[in-house]
Amino acid sequence: MAGRIKASDVEEVKRRTNIADLVGDYVALKNAGIDSMKGLCPFHDERSPSFHVRPALGYFHCFGCGESGDAISFVQKMDHLSFAESVERLAARTNYVLTYEEGFERREDGPNRARLLAANQAASDYYRGQLMGEEAQTARAFLEQRGFAAASWEQFAVGYAPRGWDSLTGHLRQLGYTPQELVQAGLVSEGQRGVYDRFRGRVVWPIRDTSGQTLGFGARKLYDDDNGPKYLNTPESPVYHKSRVLYGLDLAKKAISRGGRAVIVEGYTDVMACHLAGVEDAIATCGTAFGKDHISMLRRVMGDDAAAEVIFTFDPDEAGQKAALRAFGEEQRFTAQTYAAVAPEGYDPADLRLHRGDEAVRELFDKKVPLFEFALKQAISRFDLNSVEGRVTALRQAAPIVAGIKDPGMRPGYTHALARMLGVELGEVQHAVRNAGRQAPPEPDYVAAGTDYDREPERPRVTLAALRQDPTVWLERDAIMAMVQQGPAVGDELLSQAVTAQVTEPHLRVVRDALQAALPQLAGGAWVEAVLAATPETHQSLVRELAVASMPQRDPALLPEYSREVVISLLDRDLISLKQELLARMQRIGDPTSEASRRVQEQLAALELARRGLRND
Repeated sequence: MAGRIKASDVEEVKRRTNIADLVGDYVALKNAGIDSMKGLCPFHDERSPSFHVRPALGYFHCFGCGESGDAISFVQKMDHLSFAESVERLAARTNYVLTYEEGFERREDGPNRARLLAANQAASDYYRGQLMGEEAQTARAFLEQRGFAAASWEQFAVGYAPRGWDSLTGHLRQLGYTPQELVQAGLVSEGQRGVYDRFRGRVVWPIRDTSGQTLGFGARKLYDDDNGPKYLNTPESPVYHKSRVLYGLDLAKKAISRGGRAVIVEGYTDVMACHLAGVEDAIATCGTAFGKDHISMLRRVMGDDAAAEVIFTFDPDEAGQKAALRAFGEEQRFTAQTYAAVAPEGYDPADLRLHRGDEAVRELFDKKVPLFEFALKQAISRFDLNSVEGRVTALRQAAPIVAGIKDPGMRPGYTHALARMLGVELGEVQHAVRNAGRQAPPEPDYVAAGTDYDREPERPRVTLAALRQDPTVWLERDAIMAMVQQGPAVGDELLSQAVTAQVTEPHLRVVRDALQAALPQLAGGAWVEAVLAATPETHQSLVRELAVASMPQRDPALLPEYSREVVISLLDRDLISLKQELLARMQRIGDPTSEASRRVQEQLAALELARRGLRND
């Protein structure tokens, strides 16, 4: 086994990694001040951003759930990797070659995710190569008949799985992957005679995460003698969870974040058709309904702008009606406005592009209607409105939809519209809508994507919110924040004085003491980590918040000067307090010519000299 990664290499990987770019693969970040960016936390669901990233410090912290750390711990938490695997992932990202120390063995606890991801990527490369082979003529014909030219195959990394039982298995075993690893990755299945390729005689699409890593595959059958389902996906694996992936999100994330719109279609070819038609914010689920974990992922990418749009496409059949109602049931989880789009003649986007062209695909999403309006019509379309029973049942189905409209200003209008659709008295509909609103079940707890494991019970932690609110504490807070964030800029000499300053807030005193303990490591390049290591566990959350909180000074060039100034103000407060005490002592002495009075005067002069020295230095 490989030895332990050298500590110097770990630090170099952290130095080379831009944490804002790394986090940006998962979360839409916006500027929040000097060296500060924020977005929706990827570790818990929230309605307003409380997740902050400090690129210069290489640090992140969520003020909502308390998660924090550096680039390595971010990858560990997001992708459930070991420390070594996370360092290796970031090293590959920055093209840095790691060296390992001899004499150490790395423990292998469960599946090696890095190996499974590498196996998936090797499989993707293999499938892509096979698409150009003689056997894949049927696959190429299928793609061309669907309107996809060869250039698009490369863009979406489309491949072909040969019909043989062990074509991929043999190839990957030659590359050093074991049958157990291939089973764990979902690339092969197990039978009485051993393992065999899961995908055979199919067009294959790689399913990737937002950073572009291949997690699994979706495959469509081509041959009549294939008795399997029309579409076959990778099974659940240590790296692939269908409820937490969205096909095409790696390609669409920039367009979604930039334009504030996401288009949800139903299949791989629909995503391809949309992107090729210029709708570059199209994505799809992978063999499962659009659910809360998908919403969590999407909200992190697009942010929580109330003007943002999410557009669903549905088939006009019964399955499409059920999908629309299911989507509306999750609609409250979005801050964005939700819409529905249905193509004419029952076309899906791929068929629409094939028969009507790119412009028709773009127009499809321009002609969207509010999701609740679409859901309302679909809910009552199943009933015979010419009968009393049909109208009553339709009202029961439709009233919760109107009651669930997020904008209360729109509910009266749709209450009137529902009364007209059903042909019943307005008062009857109003009564049904009010009852539906009162009987609505409580909103379910949010579950963040990637958190299907049991969390340890939260330990009591001190945060900024626990600090006393008064001007005295505000100065102490700002000065200690400057020492945490800008320690090297404040300088060793000034910090050495500041860590002895009087601090009235007990929680901030704990941080001050940690700063004092960490002083010997000020020049080591990992100042925040050193302060954290010296801080009791109960107050580490407070240090993390101080490390990422926005500072009052907005000009980066003036930030070091501001930091020194606010630290000096804390020291100056001590000197002023001491001056007042000396003046009171001199007043008590009474005789200005006495020896005691003369000593106090000398102390006052020295004190004033020290105050001027602080500013002059």
